[in-house]
Amino acid sequence: MSESSRDDERHQAILSTLACIPKGTVSTYGQIANQAGYRGQARYVGYILKHLPGTSSIPWHRVVNASGRSSFPENSLKYREQLRLLREESVEIKNGKINLQQYLWLTSLTP
Repeated sequence: MSESSRDDERHQAILSTLACIPKGTVSTYGQIANQAGYRGQARYVGYILKHLPGTSSIPWHRVVNASGRSSFPENSLKYREQLRLLREESVEIKNGKINLQQYLWLTSLTP
């Protein structure tokens, strides 16, 4: 398998995992990488999310960092949009933080 094919496969596996995050829950970058079978590649998940087309149906707003916070700069437009979208899904946010024990998507997709 060529390197390009492996990259495409990794990219698709991560997109597929992202697409599965249910409404009203969140996931972390690391959890998405792990679930997609690419442990330790949380930054690549961020790269994929950063380059999503504006028309994408991937629920990018459901991905937060391991602390339960948005990775966007506080009070930036994307930060406010992410928190607004999560609140619309009934995800409670206190002081910019999401309680991962309550809202973290637990999945059985582990490869």
